Amino acid sequence: MPPTLTRLLTDGRALAALAVPLALTQLAQVALTTTDTVMMGLISTEALAAGGLAMVIFNQLRTMGVGLVTAVGNQVAAADARTEKGESGREDVRDLVRASLLLATLAGAVGAVLMVLIGHAVIWLGQDPDIVRTAKPVLYALAPGLLPCLWFQAIRQFTVGLRRPQALLRITLASIAVNVGLNWVLIHGTWVVPKLGLPGIGLATTSVYALSFLALYVSARRDPQLAPLLSLSVWKTRPATLRRLAGLGAPIAATYGSEAGFFSVVALLVGSFGTAALAAHTAVNQLVYIVFQIAVGLSHAASLGVSRELALGNMAAARRLRTTALACAAGVMTVVAVVYVTVPRLVLAPFLDSHDGQAMDTAVKLLLVAAVLQFFDCTQNIGVGLLRGLDDTKGGFRVTLVGYWLVGLPAAALFGFAAGLDTFGIWLGLLTGLAITALLLLRRFQQRVDRLPSEVTARASMGART
Repeated sequence: MPPTLTRLLTDGRALAALAVPLALTQLAQVALTTTDTVMMGLISTEALAAGGLAMVIFNQLRTMGVGLVTAVGNQVAAADARTEKGESGREDVRDLVRASLLLATLAGAVGAVLMVLIGHAVIWLGQDPDIVRTAKPVLYALAPGLLPCLWFQAIRQFTVGLRRPQALLRITLASIAVNVGLNWVLIHGTWVVPKLGLPGIGLATTSVYALSFLALYVSARRDPQLAPLLSLSVWKTRPATLRRLAGLGAPIAATYGSEAGFFSVVALLVGSFGTAALAAHTAVNQLVYIVFQIAVGLSHAASLGVSRELALGNMAAARRLRTTALACAAGVMTVVAVVYVTVPRLVLAPFLDSHDGQAMDTAVKLLLVAAVLQFFDCTQNIGVGLLRGLDDTKGGFRVTLVGYWLVGLPAAALFGFAAGLDTFGIWLGLLTGLAITALLLLRRFQQRVDRLPSEVTARASMGART
């Protein structure tokens, strides 16, 4: 076997050791929203459109909140690596946990308020008034869930940074079953629970987030390696640590928000073509979101790997992580694309009523675009993760501004409205924005990695002085 291939396989196995449980956890988490989407569709096409609109708003704010604490994993991984080298890092980890929980609390409170306000303002963006009216109660039920959702993410980054993600998968899998049960009970009611209909899905999601956070916290408290480092004393947070996390997290939140905002605006543009178009978009977008979680797992694993290898001084290994992560993503996306192209209606069946011919026909066309789009979507997410591993959180944000908003959105408007391709054209613009973003991110990573030796030396010198 050629040495290059041998090295790729070796690196791939090492990356998979962390990426696989993370990807499975991501897939299990997205099963929650997938379950919600399926149950919305079972109520009616109108419920799917309204619930989809509510989920777009919720996911926009949730994604940005998650971005604020995402850098915690990288910082914890680097601190753990320094401990292995004989340097002090344990107290740094405790302080990172405290700071991340404080950031999560602030972001969750602000996000919940914004969610309600956006729910009232979205009617001014050309959405169907009946759909907006139906979506509001769902938003009210989802808003409180943002706090435990972000607390869960803060603890998650702590456990993943220390390479102990196993409990995440178990807890998330259990939450799927709980979500299904709560959805059914709250939608249809029982002798002790009133029939809530569509808002019951939002309340079920909030309840599951709260239970998941409690379960992860208890699990970490029982882990002998994690418990001594898990501190909830947020009032003891070092101001310098909070500023550092906020400085790293704000660009990540802006990057995630830029991407989620791009998808949100796309959803609003699609909504202007009617209920059937929005339902089709919601269904296909959920499929893209499912597969995207594989890239998220690879991105986080590669990002943490870069942070760790740089802290250990293994610059060659840090460089190789890009090729390994992209190769793994390409293999998975090829399999998914084949399925989308060969059996599109079978893939869409769980999300759309087969009797709604207009929504199904539109979704089938969108799925063909998605087969290509997902290659670029995964690549850009891995690119953001690689830059995060280099502590270049601002670079990703700048790139997404160009790729999504200066290229993708005008392309969507051009193809969808000017060219008269409607929803299909909007998705072509979405694909264009993701492709440009992916290429620019990989280019920036290459430029940064070319300067890696001098940067690592500078970091080492700074660490020695402090």
